[in-house]
Amino acid sequence: MRHIDMSRVAVAFSQTRKGVRHGIHASLTPMRFEDGAMQGKRRGRMYRAQRLFNADGVEMLYILKFYLPRFQNESFEDKLTTIFHELWHISEKFNGDIRRHTGRCYVHTASEKEYDRRMLKFAREWLQMGPPEDVYEFVTYKFTELQERYGKIIGVKVPQPKLIPMKHAG
Repeated sequence: MRHIDMSRVAVAFSQTRKGVRHGIHASLTPMRFEDGAMQGKRRGRMYRAQRLFNADGVEMLYILKFYLPRFQNESFEDKLTTIFHELWHISEKFNGDIRRHTGRCYVHTASEKEYDRRMLKFAREWLQMGPPEDVYEFVTYKFTELQERYGKIIGVKVPQPKLIPMKHAG
């Protein structure tokens, strides 16, 4: 995943309504259409992609969103697997599109369980490489442990980007 430039990935959070384990834990939103195109067709209509810029004016190509406290209350291994799961969706071209697998199940391949097993393997291999602990320390804590250690949990909420309909010429 060396192709990923995290300075072009907006990392955000969304608060879950209930503290239950089931449900979405994280998501990756591409900010472009297929092959990085600024516009594309959906349900027979042309749309353009809404753009997102950081405070320095750098355009974000992806939004990586964590759903709290649900994500944070998973096991360390499950959290790492989730992070790898979402980052693996980023196109190897890093052009704002997702990685597209062959076949009709182009997002996760034919089996999301197999996809997640592969991500767990990647996460374990990454840990064996001995990354600096400060890179992943926050993932070791449950949500209440983060609150106890750091106080308030403050982050950026980024609204889901919209597809903007294009007007037909003529």
